[in-house]
Amino acid sequence: MTDKQPSQLHAPIDLDRIDSQIINHLQDGFPICSRPFAQLAPVFYLSESELIARVHRLRQSGVLTRFGPLFQVEALGGAYCLVAMAVPNKRWDSTVKAVNRHPEVAHNYQRDHTLNMWFVLATARPQGIERCLAEIEAETGLPVFAFPKEREYALSLKLEL
Repeated sequence: MTDKQPSQLHAPIDLDRIDSQIINHLQDGFPICSRPFAQLAPVFYLSESELIARVHRLRQSGVLTRFGPLFQVEALGGAYCLVAMAVPNKRWDSTVKAVNRHPEVAHNYQRDHTLNMWFVLATARPQGIERCLAEIEAETGLPVFAFPKEREYALSLKLEL
């Protein structure tokens, strides 16, 4: 969650060959075991601590915007919902802060459109979506438009460096 555009977050950094290999490899999965970095480190001819330090640096620099699992919240009884709002420019900052205060907001983006704020809600139970939408509408005084998922498409996106 951020109130900044990606280009405003961090200065570009130079990636070396090993950084690129780490990013490429991690897009295909992460070991589920007690010491995943120790298991992966030999692939890159690194120690466990060196691999952890590199992943940390990539995360801190903004090259990796997220490092963690993705899972199907619906399989756990929860729900996702895409949400949009039309936010006046003069109220942008305060609205971003109000929306992003909600832990259910997975990410938030500004778009060049009448509906200029888009974010995703993820809740532990489906009824949490309506509750969170009502709270955001009450806090901001702006209407929220919910776009619940009707169909899921499985796409695999891997950006080879």
